[in-house]
Amino acid sequence: MRYRTLGRTGIQVSPYALGTMNFGALANADHDETVRIIHKALDAGINLIDTADNYSHGESERIVGKALKGRRDDVVLATKFSNPMGDGPNRRGASRRYLMTAVEDSLRRLETDHIDLYQYHYPDDETDLEETLSALTDLVRAGKVRAIGTSKQPPSGLVEAHWISERQGLARFRSEQPYYSILNRGIERELLPVTQRLGMGTLVWSPLAQGLLTGRVRKGQASTLSRSGPWFAHLGDERRIDAVERLVPVAEEAGVSLTHMAVAFVLAHPGVTAALLGPRTEEQFDDLLAGVGIELSDDVLDRIDEVVPPGVDVGAIQMGYRPPALLRAGLRRRGVGERAAAEG
Repeated sequence: MRYRTLGRTGIQVSPYALGTMNFGALANADHDETVRIIHKALDAGINLIDTADNYSHGESERIVGKALKGRRDDVVLATKFSNPMGDGPNRRGASRRYLMTAVEDSLRRLETDHIDLYQYHYPDDETDLEETLSALTDLVRAGKVRAIGTSKQPPSGLVEAHWISERQGLARFRSEQPYYSILNRGIERELLPVTQRLGMGTLVWSPLAQGLLTGRVRKGQASTLSRSGPWFAHLGDERRIDAVERLVPVAEEAGVSLTHMAVAFVLAHPGVTAALLGPRTEEQFDDLLAGVGIELSDDVLDRIDEVVPPGVDVGAIQMGYRPPALLRAGLRRRGVGERAAAEG
């Protein structure tokens, strides 16, 4: 395993990283199997393990904590905060009040005294960034967190955060975690250039497009993917399936599986530090490990560009960030807020 530096932190991480969203009640509640997957990752040289407090409502963190006993020092341990962890209005977000509770809860579940990379999971547009950065800086200075990062942040949010940090002498976000795959290349337009200019590492999630780039969803065939519901509506997007049909022969002619080509593609971008792999089973993870070290030639990358041009998203995924202006009519229609208040 050849390691890469996480931004300008000096922390060395493996380009293949293990994402644990599927560990726990959400997808695989077999703790013995998920612990074996983590151990197999460590034995293969993968040293970056990524989780989040809200993955199966803390169960994923508990599994990771159990698996890392006796091996914690070998791991760059990353987790996240800000998504809901309860019904109360203050059991989520990025306020100082919530952050100080969230980090202690994660440390307890992970059975460790520090987190190597603590990531702002989803933008909390109700909380001032300076409030969040000030609280995170205190956690870094207290030794509970080694570095801080973001996930699903828009480029403008990253630029604003770095400006605040410089002006106020606060800790800087050192990494960003966006979604990136052959089917969703939008971050090539602005986000990746911004993270590169700011010296941030980039840990990309869903390089397999939630399973579409495994070949398990084909035109005119019944899908073998088990996920359904509003968060996964994009799995039935015919535009994306048509693109997969055009990518299959590219992989075949390159002599690699579609899965391995998809992971190698995202790792070929100079702005990408690591790809988060989120297996549900040992069998899936074994297949992913078989692709370690595969590099794509310029000819193959050119052919991929012909199917999905640089900077283009083929459809959208439901788990990405959508700014408030797209979700609230009152922020984009003059007078809507006043009318609603009058009618209320």
